[in-house]
Amino acid sequence: MRIGVLGPLQVAGAEIGGARVRALLVRLALDPGRVVTADRLIDDLWPGEPPAHPAAALQSLVSRARRQAPGLICSHPAGYLLDVPPGEVDASAFERLVRAGDPRGALALWRGPALADAAGLAFAAAPAARLEELRLTALAAAITADLTAEAAPDRAAEPLAELEGLVAAHRLREPFHALLMRALVARGRRGEALEVFERIRADLADELGVDPGPELRAAHMAALRDPVPAPRGNLPARLTGFVGRAADVARLHALLGGRDERLVTLVGPGGVGKTRLALEAARGLDVPDGVWLVELASATGVRAAVESVLRTTDVVRALRGTSPLIVLDNCEHVVEEAATVARWLLSEVAGLRVLATSREPLDIPGEVLHPVLPLPEAAELFLARAAAARPGLEVSAADAGRVCRELDGIPLAIELAAARLRTMPVSVLVRQLGDRLAFRGGRTSEPRHRTLRDVIDWSWNLLSASERELLRGLTVFSGGATYEAVAEVCGGDPDDLASLVDKSLVSVSGERYSMLATIRQYAAADLPALRQAHARYYTRLAETADPLLRTGEQLAWLEVLDAEQDNLDAALRHSDDPLRLILPRFWPWIMRGRRREMSERAAAVLRRVGDVPPPGRELAHGLCRVLTGGEPTPAVLDSDHPAALNFWAMSGAQRPPADVVELTEDVVERLRDSPDLWTRSAALLVGGIVRFEYGTVAGAQDLLGPALDGFRRTGDRWGQWACLYWLSLVAENRGDFAAALARAEEPGRLAAELSGLDAPFGPMTFLLRLGQLKARAGDHEGAATTLAEAWRSALRAEDAVTQARVLHARAELARRTGDRSEAARLLDRALTLDNGDGPAQFRAFMQVELARVAEPGPPLRTALELMETCGDRTARATVLEGVAEHLPPRPAAELLGAARALRGVTDSADPAVVALVGRCRSALGSDAFHEALTSGAALPDPERHALSLLG
Repeated sequence: MRIGVLGPLQVAGAEIGGARVRALLVRLALDPGRVVTADRLIDDLWPGEPPAHPAAALQSLVSRARRQAPGLICSHPAGYLLDVPPGEVDASAFERLVRAGDPRGALALWRGPALADAAGLAFAAAPAARLEELRLTALAAAITADLTAEAAPDRAAEPLAELEGLVAAHRLREPFHALLMRALVARGRRGEALEVFERIRADLADELGVDPGPELRAAHMAALRDPVPAPRGNLPARLTGFVGRAADVARLHALLGGRDERLVTLVGPGGVGKTRLALEAARGLDVPDGVWLVELASATGVRAAVESVLRTTDVVRALRGTSPLIVLDNCEHVVEEAATVARWLLSEVAGLRVLATSREPLDIPGEVLHPVLPLPEAAELFLARAAAARPGLEVSAADAGRVCRELDGIPLAIELAAARLRTMPVSVLVRQLGDRLAFRGGRTSEPRHRTLRDVIDWSWNLLSASERELLRGLTVFSGGATYEAVAEVCGGDPDDLASLVDKSLVSVSGERYSMLATIRQYAAADLPALRQAHARYYTRLAETADPLLRTGEQLAWLEVLDAEQDNLDAALRHSDDPLRLILPRFWPWIMRGRRREMSERAAAVLRRVGDVPPPGRELAHGLCRVLTGGEPTPAVLDSDHPAALNFWAMSGAQRPPADVVELTEDVVERLRDSPDLWTRSAALLVGGIVRFEYGTVAGAQDLLGPALDGFRRTGDRWGQWACLYWLSLVAENRGDFAAALARAEEPGRLAAELSGLDAPFGPMTFLLRLGQLKARAGDHEGAATTLAEAWRSALRAEDAVTQARVLHARAELARRTGDRSEAARLLDRALTLDNGDGPAQFRAFMQVELARVAEPGPPLRTALELMETCGDRTARATVLEGVAEHLPPRPAAELLGAARALRGVTDSADPAVVALVGRCRSALGSDAFHEALTSGAALPDPERHALSLLG
């Protein structure tokens, strides 16, 4: 949503009613995306005359603004913030464009006096003055560019006329007068320039009592000395704004501005923006003897091209004793001669520096390479060029991001794609990204840049036959490959691979070679033999990793498999023997919690191989069937493969809990005495999980403890993490929050080591659970710190349900520390954010917590209704205990009995439950209390019974 403050306030092009509402939005727009405290806003909006109730007045003002501009203002405990990126506020975009050297683009945003709707308010005075000063600076820069460019004759008078108007409007502003004098001298009107000087000199003396400053005096001397200054280079003027690459420009300035580096070569694939970056860097350098651009794309000889630009056949003699910069652009097709000429000139002219652009290095002594990578600010470039192609077009950040990802962040590809928006909707462009090679440029595009295919043709035609064959072969890889993989799958000469890297068709990062998707699409070919070689290589890799994932080498091999994820997926799609490959992939999927992906891949494999397993593939086939809802085969039932051990836990939703428990107990009993320590530990772990989820919760610890010891001895970090996680849940289930906390902190460290764990085991969920356990264990200060970190993480995630979870935990902490009103406020925000989208258990927990700080009846009924179809035993127990807090002793004791049965415990260490037990026993007597517990434990539907008690 675009915010305009450079003139009358506009929000998405619309005006806003209410003077103070407009002032509020202007104030927030000065700090977009940052919190402005309530006190600061009150002081700024009501200077010297605050209303009787400032906070209420501010809240009312914010509400009025939100009605006119929904979703624009976000609340924060300390105040409010304008929820837009800085680039959506025209003042921020204006400053960025000025800094980027695009004054005309910046001035196009100016609609009138800056911050006009806050005129007269003290907070706006300094920013408005700074923006006005910046506008005048931009005007000067824009006119300077216009005057120095080789404009068409019919436009030559336009910048001069504009400058004369500025001089009249700003009679004492010396930079405008100096600029006008130089412009007049450049047009041969030296007498008029001297008249301008005399006029301002007199005005400065009469009105300010000062003499002209250095800039004005220098312009005066130039007018007296030389009517037409000599040219200092031939760099072309910009036609469009330069987007991003600030770090690249800074490095090039540092290199070329020093004493040692005299040859810097920008290397990268075609279309990545090497020429544009070189010109931008050259413009920002202070080069005493000029910058000379030598374009080699159509040149037949490098030396002849240099002589033509410098207008001399004796280049060395012309340059000796000077310190110019020569930009050799597009050296790749004449790279040998370019290297020879660059070395010759650098050797003969001590003050010379050379900035070259090429798809491969010049490879001469003293050369410093600067790789030009895909544009980090690609989305910004796409949006800017889309706006130029079709003004008023709205392009979502998601669509811009997708286009830029599909096009590898290559600026030329992005500009070609944005130009197509002139004639088609964004949705059609997105669908056409697969045909990116045919995207065409404008009428004046160079032939080699007319389409993306032309760009890559330029490089392809410079390759040898063996290099082309290898480049085609590399397209069978997905997500890159190691040298060993390339050598085994593709073979070929290692020098060819090095040459492809040098020619910017393949990149190397760390241990991996990769290519841009656009180049991959260009070079792709039907290579069935290579695809099978690729599938065999990655099948062997997965089989090698499989046993080592259960040892102390686990982390290293997980890293390998994570890096090869795309290749493993591609191999599974193309392999002639997919069942062989999918078997060693099951365990990494289980470790990463990627159950949906695993089931989808299993279903795809079954569709290919059919219902009858090939000989020797019975286990893999059976596991695929279990994953897709089928019954376990004898091959699965009798296997001690790691994946087979875990399918009972993961297929529980597809079969009755009693069956899962029986099957798992059989597995535990069969493998309890296995000679393999890891297999024994894994069986105990699965048994403990199934007991906790479906069986005797209290018995889970009897299996999880020995499993943890076994995994520690094998070095399996994932196994340790899983055991500790479930042991923490067991401790929490019995109300021992201190033990649960102690068990929860170590798996957090292990999860960080493992990385890549999907929800519910990611960093956000870990922080949330840690904060809740600290609060329940009595560490309120530690809980507040942890939940504050969780809240920051939730805000970054931009997920409403995640934010609601953290607000619920903070509300519980507020209640435990005695602040019931704050707890109610936080719960109200949490319920609004969740909006019924969260899991039933979580929504029920929020209602139970709300009942503790507000009228209990409606929230408790809602919580029980949510739990009626829930299969989470511990969640049901938690809700029943929460409802029992609000009932008389007899029905409360019945619900406590039902909760105990669900938890599988006879007593709870939870202080709230202990207190409730004491109240019920004291009121009923020991015998009646135990009779009520027994009655409650036998209830077939305790939630329905509890609803009847509430009436």
